[in-house]
Amino acid sequence: MLPDTDDPDRFVAGSIFETDSGRSLSIVSAKPFRDKGLIVLFEGLSRRDAAEKLRGQLLTVDSATRRQLDDDEFWPADLVGLAAVTPQGAPLGTVDRLEFGPGQDRLVVVTPDEREVLVPFVSEIVADPADGEIVIDAPEGLFGD
Repeated sequence: MLPDTDDPDRFVAGSIFETDSGRSLSIVSAKPFRDKGLIVLFEGLSRRDAAEKLRGQLLTVDSATRRQLDDDEFWPADLVGLAAVTPQGAPLGTVDRLEFGPGQDRLVVVTPDEREVLVPFVSEIVADPADGEIVIDAPEGLFGD
């Protein structure tokens, strides 16, 4: 298993995960494997062939069990659908997704004319979301103005 999480401590006995297909899995034990990931034993999957059937499945946790965020952190899914507006309140579009990058993350905003604009997700440009909106103080030309 290759964990992609901001909370590596969640891989402990008793933690529950959901598979892509909706199956619930409870961890019996987990241990590191050669700096490449984890070897995880799930309840009811004591045979390797049963575990192999999970290959390629995405395991997720219930949103209620997520860690508490700091003031300047956001779950990507909570940003999707927000109205993007200028500091003066003029509409720019709607947040479609968040793309993660090596230098910085980017909000993908779909404009009213269906263009996708990549907005650097940095505090100098993007304010904290509030009331279903996210204020973007875009540099000149970012939205083609």
